[in-house]
Amino acid sequence: MKRYKPLFITAAVLFTVVLIIPALLVVPFGEKASEESMESVQPPKKETESASAKKKQNATAVEVAVYRTETKEIEKLPLEEYVVGVVAAEMPAEFEEEALKAQALAARTYIVKHLTSGSSNLPGKANVTDTVQDQVYHNRKELKKLWKGSYEEKIQKIEEAVEETTGEILTYNGDPIEATFFSTSNGYTDNSEEYWTNSIPYLKSVESPWDKKSPKFTAKKVISVEQFEKSLDVTLGDGEQIGQIISTTPGKRVEKVKFDNKTLSGKDVRTKLELASTDFSFERHGNEITINTKGNGHGIGMSQYGANGMAEEGKDYQDIVHHYYQDVSISSYDQELNSLMAKK
Repeated sequence: MKRYKPLFITAAVLFTVVLIIPALLVVPFGEKASEESMESVQPPKKETESASAKKKQNATAVEVAVYRTETKEIEKLPLEEYVVGVVAAEMPAEFEEEALKAQALAARTYIVKHLTSGSSNLPGKANVTDTVQDQVYHNRKELKKLWKGSYEEKIQKIEEAVEETTGEILTYNGDPIEATFFSTSNGYTDNSEEYWTNSIPYLKSVESPWDKKSPKFTAKKVISVEQFEKSLDVTLGDGEQIGQIISTTPGKRVEKVKFDNKTLSGKDVRTKLELASTDFSFERHGNEITINTKGNGHGIGMSQYGANGMAEEGKDYQDIVHHYYQDVSISSYDQELNSLMAKK
């Protein structure tokens, strides 16, 4: 039996090696495969943070030059800071967060489109004014004076709305849109061609029932017959009827109104009489005329009070902008900012 012992030992060693080596090979590869699988499911956080940081860096690098109409000076500031100042000036800070985000998208889209167009006739190569000619803008010093003790709370709310939409703009066929907005509708928005010359495919009439809650939903203006005739260059008879509305728009506003042999557009009447909207009607009481209006603003694009009403019902900012701007996309403005940086 002794001469068989070496053979037995050799066989035992070989058997052990056969069992152990495959196990040593399988375990590391199994762990690696598992790690690779996890990586494919969960992208590295560093890349996400890096992309976010780059987006903020790009937004900071692009400046907006605002012509301050009161001081006649030019204020230069980063693009996203400008958006904060516009949202704060254009929409009540008390509005819902999602409405403020929708406003941020509209404001950012406007300035990006304006900057990339490169057209400006303002003094000192300013990009925009701080009035309704472009977008109303207030800086932080002005907001502190305006909001007083509630400044910190309000500015933080607006900053969050802007930050959570950083880098996002509204596009149609890949281009920034004309992101028009106004205060309050009469229950409907209108087609762009009903107020301006061009027919824009994403600015079409939609229902906006939420505006009925707006304090600006109805208004009344009383003027003398003499002032009415002078402003519109018309002559009224002694009867109670004042003009005849001969056509209306898809948004239920006055398209044409006839005075004797003269016909005016609803926009002309609104402009010359300084009315809140083109949804108007007349009442005569002796030597005075009462003009009743519904809505406030031109009625094209996003209604701000409508946006807030949607947000109160639980809609998010994506829902809001897609309701008021037809068939648009929420896109990154990286391409536009890169183009602007290249021109520097």
